[in-house]
Formats: sequence, structure tokens, C-alpha cells
Amino acid sequence: MGRPVASVWLVPDGLDGERVDAAAARMSGLSRSRIEDLLSRGLVQINSTPVAKSHRVVAGDLLEVEIETAPVVSVTPREVAGIGIVYDDPDIVVVDKPPGVAAHPSLGWEGPSVVEHLAAAGFRISTSGAAERQGIVQRLDVGTSGLMVVAKSEPAYTALKRAFRSRTVEKVYHTLVQGLPDPLEGTIDAPIGRHPGADYKMAVIDGGRHSVTHYRMLEAFRAVTLLEVHLETGRTHQIRVHMQAIHHPCVGDPTYGGDPVLAARLGLSRQWLHAVELAFNHPRSGELVRFTSPYTTDLAQALVTVRRDS
Repeated sequence: MGRPVASVWLVPDGLDGERVDAAAARMSGLSRSRIEDLLSRGLVQINSTPVAKSHRVVAGDLLEVEIETAPVVSVTPREVAGIGIVYDDPDIVVVDKPPGVAAHPSLGWEGPSVVEHLAAAGFRISTSGAAERQGIVQRLDVGTSGLMVVAKSEPAYTALKRAFRSRTVEKVYHTLVQGLPDPLEGTIDAPIGRHPGADYKMAVIDGGRHSVTHYRMLEAFRAVTLLEVHLETGRTHQIRVHMQAIHHPCVGDPTYGGDPVLAARLGLSRQWLHAVELAFNHPRSGELVRFTSPYTTDLAQALVTVRRDS
């Protein structure tokens, strides 16, 4: 963790009587879940005394929140085998990411990343965002392959962040799931947040962030189904969490309920999930651009096995 930095506010009349978690969230600009975490660790104080989240603040109280600064993560240029450059111009670069590669470096991850590869390959990327995430406007899980766009210019970064936030970017995935979903085409609207029992996982929980996934069947097999998925929102692990929530986990995804025996039989060491299509208005010209990506070798071979066995 980084070094804690204390921020102090006087509680205004308008928040008199509010619970401290709500008041601290409004005054600090942090999420309610982040404030609850800080409260649980005694990093939120009223008049120099740690309090519980149910504590009611009084106008004139001194509210102190210790916020841990993010540790610096270095970017070490290194080329990564298997990363494809689908499109490149002065504003954007569209990457076809293989599995086993992160979008950017992060604390605890020692494997390769898209950001490091682009640095090694001589791409000049937007300087917007944290140092290790410069130019990153979207992310794919380490185990998910396929298309992602990175901003090269500052205007492109701003425009693409706005486009993803306003949900005007078309993100299409294919995934192989266990069983046969009923209905064969539908929408999953369920909030996603940090799993209460495991920090590395997400889950459908009350109070989570609004999350919407649309799916339709492409092909049905004996024990699995190939789905096309359109993301309306872009939460961490969204497709994997939502598929588990409807009891049809992604094949090869034991973190979210996938059968390891089935994964081994299909030769999969990661979830069968691929970002096949990405479309958005180009940040400079405004023209609609669309990119596609074929399945990686491991996913294609697993599909061959499924079709043969069916």
C-alpha cells in the first residue's frame, strides 16, 4: 500500500445528522464502498476518534479521512510475443491481445502487458491517466483475448473515455458456456461489486454497480453453448460474473464456477472468452470504425473438439 494522506473537513449544516459513511462519501468524493473499507480499518475519524459507519455526524464536527496513495507501478518496455496490431494512426492503436497478457502493469502482476509492449515497439501513447495506464481507455482480463483500443493522442483519450462512459462503443464477445441458457436470447441486469469473501473476485451483490449484459445463442452443443455477448456496461469480470449468476459459467473459468474436468478435456487453461468485435466513432474524423478478431488457436481447437464430440 502507499503512504496514508489525511484529508480534513468541517461537517456543514446540510449534512447534520447524516451517517458518517454517507457524509464522508459526499465530502471526499470517494465511493461508499471505499469509505466503508476505510471505516473498518479505523481510517475515518470524527474529532480525532475512529467511528463506526452507523455514527451520525453533527454540523461542525471535524471529519478526517486517511486515504492511502496508490503505489507507483513502473512501466518496463518489453515486447510481447503474440500481440497483434490491427490498426494504427496518429490517434489510436487497436491491439489484438493474446491470453496471459494484462492491459497494463499493476501491483502483484509480474507478467507482460499491452502498455509495456507498445512502449518497447516504439508507439507514442497518450500521457493521460496514471503512469502505468497511460492511453488505456478499456481493459481486458488477463485470461481474455481479443480487441482493445489504446489512445495515442490526448484528444483521442478524452473522446474515447467519454464514448466508453456514455456507452456508445459497441463491444462484442463470443463465449462458450456450460449448459444451454433459457431463454436462448436475453438480458442480464444485475449489479456487480467486489466479492464479500474474496478480494480477487467480483460478484452480483446488492449495492453493486449497475451492470447489463445482452446475449444470444450462436450454436448449441451437447453440454455447452456458444454465445454472442454485447456489453452495455463494462464492469470488471462482467461477462464471467453474469454467466455464473445465471448458472451457465464460461467454460474454462473455475474462478466463476467452470468445471475443471471439462476445461482439461478441451485443453483450456483459461476461460473461453474472446473480444471478437469493437466499433466506435473515430475520435478525430467521427467516422464509424469497426474491427474484428478471429479466435485464438486454443479457443478454435476447443470448439473443434466440442463439435466433434457433439
